[in-house]
Amino acid sequence: MAATIESLLHRPDVWRAGDRHATTPTLATGHRELDAALPGGGWPLQALTEVCHARPGLGELSLMLPAFARAMSDERWLLFVSAPHRPYAPALAAAGIDLERFAHLQCATTEQALWAAEQALRSGVCGAIALWLGHCDPNALRRLQLAAEAGRSLAVLYRPLAHAEQASPAALRLAIDGEQLRIVKCRGALGEIGRFVLRRASQGVSVHAEAPSARVLPFVRAR
Repeated sequence: MAATIESLLHRPDVWRAGDRHATTPTLATGHRELDAALPGGGWPLQALTEVCHARPGLGELSLMLPAFARAMSDERWLLFVSAPHRPYAPALAAAGIDLERFAHLQCATTEQALWAAEQALRSGVCGAIALWLGHCDPNALRRLQLAAEAGRSLAVLYRPLAHAEQASPAALRLAIDGEQLRIVKCRGALGEIGRFVLRRASQGVSVHAEAPSARVLPFVRAR
């Protein structure tokens, strides 16, 4: 029996809260301190990442742009579904996004947005998908998680901050409130730092690990 349990614990799809390993492949965030804090050293691929924010424009999109650009390798697409504002093409291009393989789909209802995102993830055509939603059924979030696994994609769900403390099947959950960036949930143990501070400057936004020895992570604020 002990040997059977030990073999199960070494499966790549089984995680233990005290482990630093990731249960899925990861993609570097483009921000060294975040990579050091996250299990596996980056955003989880084949999984859902949820970003809850107090309001649009706090840097939540810029935070993900380096990974979005990397996820488009092998001729894969980046899809935005129901973004709150029209994407600004020059800023995306400056971040390394290939505009020839970028699309934005504006949906009339939550159900349409969920269906579109799920189908796009399952297709495997998209290396990354960003979806903006408010309240939605936990079963719908579970379907997004399974679709991301099937399509081997980076799936990012943006939601209002009020949802940050609610249950979610997402593998990684972040909360952005003013200058605070907090890792709410992840599969596996965090590194030394699980909280960061966003600093606004004339040249954009920087992220500081909330510790005396923290180094600086620069990234450009979303427009």
